Amino acid sequence: MRFARLVALSLGLSCAGIIGASAQQDYPNKPITLMLPLGAGGAMDILARGQFAPKLSEALGKPIIIENRTGGGTVIAATAVAKSAPDGYTLFFVPAGTLTTNATVYKNLPYDPAKDFVPIALTTKLGFVLSVNPSLPVKSVPELIQHVKERPGQLSYGSTGIGATPHLAFEMFQRAADLKMTHVPYRGMPQATNDVVAGHVQMVFTDPPLAKSLTADGKLRPLAVSSLNRIGTVPDVPTLHELGFKDFEAVSWHMIVAPAGTPKPIVDRLHAAFKRIVATPEFKQQTLTMGLDAIDSPSPDELKRYLDREIQRWGDLVKQVGIQGTQ
Repeated sequence: MRFARLVALSLGLSCAGIIGASAQQDYPNKPITLMLPLGAGGAMDILARGQFAPKLSEALGKPIIIENRTGGGTVIAATAVAKSAPDGYTLFFVPAGTLTTNATVYKNLPYDPAKDFVPIALTTKLGFVLSVNPSLPVKSVPELIQHVKERPGQLSYGSTGIGATPHLAFEMFQRAADLKMTHVPYRGMPQATNDVVAGHVQMVFTDPPLAKSLTADGKLRPLAVSSLNRIGTVPDVPTLHELGFKDFEAVSWHMIVAPAGTPKPIVDRLHAAFKRIVATPEFKQQTLTMGLDAIDSPSPDELKRYLDREIQRWGDLVKQVGIQGTQ
């Protein structure tokens, strides 16, 4: 009897392995969802819909569904992906903060940024434009600092959520300039930027394409950028480093990840597909016009080591600043 049970178990495991291998060979055989944790209209959404969805669909032969699941400082979307089946049909286009700063900002995350995802490809990095409502009587960073210092705690800034890179950029800026302002988190960059335009908050570190279009319309006034080098879409706007904030850099990178446990052959196939997309002239041209830098992605194994280092680096900053989110 025991022998019969062992034979049955062995056959069951063998069949499961055959079915699993077959599923990997047949991948993909249905639509793939690419989830974003931020709202429509931002830089990541534009790339997802304009570049990744059509090109990945062409490469894999199946539709790519873009889903914007906002809220919770990107935690809602991250949790949904982490708990999805690790079969290659749910992918996550994620900003740096979701996998790095959130690990320290939130004490009771429903997911583990280091363990619940497998990196697929690093795609782009993005600097931000420090922009103010034109009604604010400042035309430079020194004037902004003086204006804020005369009104401690009275001015506010918007961001894409607690612990997100635009939030940390302001925390770094405040510490460096000895300022005190109020943080107002939003579900996405368009919402935060629109509230600056409407005058509900006074300033934001916003995406370059939003800054460019709203500046042209006279609805925003750019003062500086958060990257070490100037941004191509706003070439006349100086870096904070140039303005005396030595080595100031707060940029977000964007990565494609999948739930941990996704089979390596599927990860490798997706890695190769995204790497080819990022290398296309169309992708590079679009990222250039958006103020993004396209990245030739390292391998998934190298990305895992890179992600672990980034969690440590940004975690140290979060602890120094004393940011803590609640879930």
